[in-house]
Amino acid sequence: MQINISTRHGHVSEETRTKVSAKLEKLSRFFDRISSIEAIIDLEHRDAPSVDLKVSVKQREFLATGQTEELMASIDLVVDKMEQQLRKHKEKVQHRHRNSGHRQQGDASRPERPSP
Repeated sequence: MQINISTRHGHVSEETRTKVSAKLEKLSRFFDRISSIEAIIDLEHRDAPSVDLKVSVKQREFLATGQTEELMASIDLVVDKMEQQLRKHKEKVQHRHRNSGHRQQGDASRPERPSP
């Protein structure tokens, strides 16, 4: 899993980057097929930094944005939003796989119609 953290209109310290990276790595606990994570920290408004988070999963991309009065609070907000999206996607995928077996069994139990 590749993690890319970039900033706009300013810089963040290496210590902050390490903390952000640690929080983003935890997303793999909710969905293990994450290929890349991209976080963009916008410091244009110093009193309310915004964070955009893009997570790439096999053939899908999830986006979350958040803005609060502190940088780490914005990160936490965005990570929470992304956790919800990944959980929902994982449930859909698991539900699809569980139901596909039932569909095949149901088709096999139907009697075939005689051809005219």
